[in-house]
Amino acid sequence: MEIKAAQVDYIYRNESRKVFATLVRLLGDFDLAEEAMHDAFAVAVEHWADHGVPNNPVAWLVSTARFKAVDTIRRRRRFNDLQGEIAGRVAEIEAANDSLAEQDIKDDRLRLIFTCCHPAIDPKVQVPLTLREVCGMTTEEIAHAFLIPPTTMAQRIVRGKTKIRDARVPYSIPSLTELPDRLAPVLSVIYLIFNEGYSASSGQSLTRTELSDEAIRLARLLLDLSPHPEVAGLLALMLLHESRRKARSTADGDLILLEDQDRSLWDQTLIAEGKDLVERSLRTRRIGKYTIQAAISAVHADAKQPAQTDWRQIVAFYDVLLRIEPSPVVELNRAVAVAMCEGAESGLSIVDQILASGELQSYYLAHSARGEFLRRLNRHGESLAAFEQALSLANQEPEQRFLRNKIDSIRSLEQQEHNR
Repeated sequence: MEIKAAQVDYIYRNESRKVFATLVRLLGDFDLAEEAMHDAFAVAVEHWADHGVPNNPVAWLVSTARFKAVDTIRRRRRFNDLQGEIAGRVAEIEAANDSLAEQDIKDDRLRLIFTCCHPAIDPKVQVPLTLREVCGMTTEEIAHAFLIPPTTMAQRIVRGKTKIRDARVPYSIPSLTELPDRLAPVLSVIYLIFNEGYSASSGQSLTRTELSDEAIRLARLLLDLSPHPEVAGLLALMLLHESRRKARSTADGDLILLEDQDRSLWDQTLIAEGKDLVERSLRTRRIGKYTIQAAISAVHADAKQPAQTDWRQIVAFYDVLLRIEPSPVVELNRAVAVAMCEGAESGLSIVDQILASGELQSYYLAHSARGEFLRRLNRHGESLAAFEQALSLANQEPEQRFLRNKIDSIRSLEQQEHNR
């Protein structure tokens, strides 16, 4: 039976990190798990070509990788020093159940997130480590998301894996009594996973659906474990964003701004579920940053047309959000809402203050927002410079095309004005 390489590639893209998470649990070693996973996929290319893809490819890959790991451990040198440890590791692996439970495999990614976000690990390392090991994001992608050099990020990730090994951090979900104190970094990483899927940090595609779907699945699982208001708030936020996926880009993959989207394409089922979760979370009065952001998204969802958006309510929510979690990105988003209420001049003033403080200089959206405000004020020369700066910082091709279109449009206006 023939199998196309594209089929293996598809399974690798969508399932490899699930396989990896389970292997970390079975092997207790990140590097060994990574090596064994790649060995298993290499075997799959040949084996599946003759026998076809198994009904449960994830379990097949885990089982194959596990035995590849046994072989790797047995081949390792320094048996005089490590023979006891290696023998014990081999025995543990061989004792693992061949018929891996599907639910165990699904839960392994949540277990791995809690491992990477353990209190023993430096908070600066927790989220990047999780994005690398749970989601398979590249070091460059993660460094871009955190606005730091890739070499610095690589050092943090290595430091995190070393800490897990040396401190023998458990590979498990915390008890119900421990769970509330362990939630914050886990929620943060799930949201970053979603964001990378909803708006990929680089590449040809605007989105990576498999990542946003996985983030939503993990949030649902976490909500079942802990009905904390912020877990509900995060799930609501992701569902409300996800409801707009079909309207966010053209058939050619070009970006469509919120104000220009066909709102009839918004998924009303996801909106209804998201709004219900927001209301439930707000009623607890234990309001956090995810619930507030979800409330802002709910205001957008309530508007059948862009002109019906209650921008003053959105500004008020951003004011609350700035008190809960002050950040230049929140200030930037608030500036956009202020501009919709009070005019482009007011929004421009806020953005200029943010940039003057040295914040967000390498964040393309700050320069893009500034360019848009200047365009609305008919300051075309300055607008053009701002959009060109944004273009130099954008990594995603759909965003680059969007910015080029903006630049071409402004140049066309300048030419028309010159010809008058």
